[in-house]
Amino acid sequence: MNDLKINDIKGLVTIPDYSFFIYTFLIVVFFCIFIILIFLMVKSFLNRKKTKEQIAFEVLKNLDLKNSKECAYKITKYGRVVITDNRTKKLFLELEEELEKYKYKKNVDNFNKNIIHQFDRFMDAVDV
Repeated sequence: MNDLKINDIKGLVTIPDYSFFIYTFLIVVFFCIFIILIFLMVKSFLNRKKTKEQIAFEVLKNLDLKNSKECAYKITKYGRVVITDNRTKKLFLELEEELEKYKYKKNVDNFNKNIIHQFDRFMDAVDV
């Protein structure tokens, strides 16, 4: 038995383990992607563009009815954009007939109360 050669038992060998670094790297990458996505969503939410209907409704809502000729043209132009249903179309056509006498003339009078009332009814009927 003494003639038998036995190799000595060697010590433990360290195996390089990078799993902690890989795990940390992945957490940082996902966190950065998450922050970028939140930034893009907030930016897109804040920079929403208004539709044509919303812009036209704001123009009509902020009209100064003292300048009747200019307002008649603007009501006709932007009123066509905000029409959504038959009721608003009917109200607009009635209003447009009344506005014809304020267009195509050099000097015009101020709006009468009937036209202002029709315009208010039209604006109340519009849904934007």
